[in-house]
Amino acid sequence: MPLVPTAELLDAAVGRRTGLAAFNVVQLETAEALVAAAERSGLPVILQISQNCVTYHGALEPIGAATLALARGSDAAVAVHLDHAEDEQLALHAVELGFGSVMFDGSTLDYERNVAATARVVDVAHRHGVLVEAELGEIGGKDGAHAPGVRTDPQEAERFVRETGVDALAVAVGSSHAMTERTAELDLGLIERLRHAVPVPLVLHGSSGVADETMERAIRAGITKVNVSTHLNRFYTDAIRAHLDAHPDTVDPRKYVREGRAAVTAEAARLMTLFDVGSRVGAG
Repeated sequence: MPLVPTAELLDAAVGRRTGLAAFNVVQLETAEALVAAAERSGLPVILQISQNCVTYHGALEPIGAATLALARGSDAAVAVHLDHAEDEQLALHAVELGFGSVMFDGSTLDYERNVAATARVVDVAHRHGVLVEAELGEIGGKDGAHAPGVRTDPQEAERFVRETGVDALAVAVGSSHAMTERTAELDLGLIERLRHAVPVPLVLHGSSGVADETMERAIRAGITKVNVSTHLNRFYTDAIRAHLDAHPDTVDPRKYVREGRAAVTAEAARLMTLFDVGSRVGAG
């Protein structure tokens, strides 16, 4: 089917009070795995390309064009999103390439500079019909607003959305990036307060560190877009490692990468079904 706008998928998820899976692309094989998971589960997915991924590949266009082609060629509902762009020009380049949404991450900036930079990206993106996600925070470093102990203030979040015009907001409620154990404790009460204070969908980054039951409760409390990367990377790597341990003479990378791709497909499909709480429980 044609590439689905991210806004369309988010609006549908908000209407159903369910979670929307947003999984990070690392290379072509993970993009293939994620599209296959959407087809297997019959559920929508957002394929995310981060600024770190762009740096790894050397440029946005090759991996971006390949991911867009996979999305357009699938029978599933697939959107393509630029994740954690700290470079305004990179965000605008994604808009030009046809991405359905971009995340401009100004969380390492002070509040006023974050607002100004985010508003500039919003102005251009909206003229092209592209959704903009942003992050609010005052702590620097890789985790930004998701550093341990940092929390999003509902009143400041409402003001930030009003002043920038963003369409989705990544909030700090207890998760953290790159967690390899699923032990994060989320502030469910804060999620509910943010849901009532902020008029746009809420996004949870660092969801790899969140256990299944906690994730379901967070979605019921008000999280819509659920970002996962490290968790799926572990499945990919573990499957490749197991294959190489069992077949140490293997030299054809297709033989072991195929195993990694299959493992990501299976786990991504499981997570997509988990996040689809609206189809299993009441919206109350």
